[in-house]
Amino acid sequence: MKNIYAIGVGLIGGSLAIDIKKNNPDVVIHGISRKDATLETALSLSLIDKKATLDDLGNADLVIVSIPVDATVKLLPTILDKISDKGLVVDAGSTKVDICKVVENHSKRRNFLAMHPIAGTEHSGPTAAIKGLFVGKTNIVCEVEKTTFKLQEKALKLFSDIGMRIRYMNPADHDKHIAYVSHLSHISAFMLGKTVIEKGKNERDIFDMAGSGFASTVRLAKSSPEMWAPIFKQNRTNVIETLEEYISNLTKFKELMKDENFEAIFDEMKSTNHIKDILNGIN
Repeated sequence: MKNIYAIGVGLIGGSLAIDIKKNNPDVVIHGISRKDATLETALSLSLIDKKATLDDLGNADLVIVSIPVDATVKLLPTILDKISDKGLVVDAGSTKVDICKVVENHSKRRNFLAMHPIAGTEHSGPTAAIKGLFVGKTNIVCEVEKTTFKLQEKALKLFSDIGMRIRYMNPADHDKHIAYVSHLSHISAFMLGKTVIEKGKNERDIFDMAGSGFASTVRLAKSSPEMWAPIFKQNRTNVIETLEEYISNLTKFKELMKDENFEAIFDEMKSTNHIKDILNGIN
């Protein structure tokens, strides 16, 4: 793959560009963004080699789409319209059902690979891009059977070479599971941040008491609303289901507190401690 076009050169697109370029120095990374200032920043940081527009996509060997999922749904059919028969388009969206559905009947569906590299930070934009972001991380690939084998083979090798593990899943299962392990975490962080901010309006000393535990728990509340609001919208049904379960557990905990049943609270926390064994097994 010689010409790679990155539509979106923020945290994910920019980090992919860094590592792909490191492993493939002869590759030319072309950046596409609706904001010229973003491309200028990406150029200054050497995330991309050249600016480009959608009209240039006929020259692409690979197009990486790393923009908010609502924008991906709108733009993806047009991107497929413009690529050559030898070009491949991949997306990095955190939801997959709507994205896969919008191109299911496209004449170039075989030129599209739906994926979700599960990596990131709370930061956004080109300055957030970092090398090695994807080392040891899982890349979920959906509906791989609908992509031309030779194209998927090249792309998966490219992503494996930068350190990602490949996992296959159907779009519905992906969206259901990611609601629990990612989307709910972000909602919890946003709402914890909201609660503390509202309390802090009247009690400024509260922030003087905020230690590393609070900072790590609320870290995700610094994530981009422009990216996360569309994710919640596209995965609404699954997010509501996870929220109902989460709220049920919070309500149960509150009732135990009211009843001064601290033995039961201890047992709840003790049983949940098992998650450290699960996570250690993953990492």
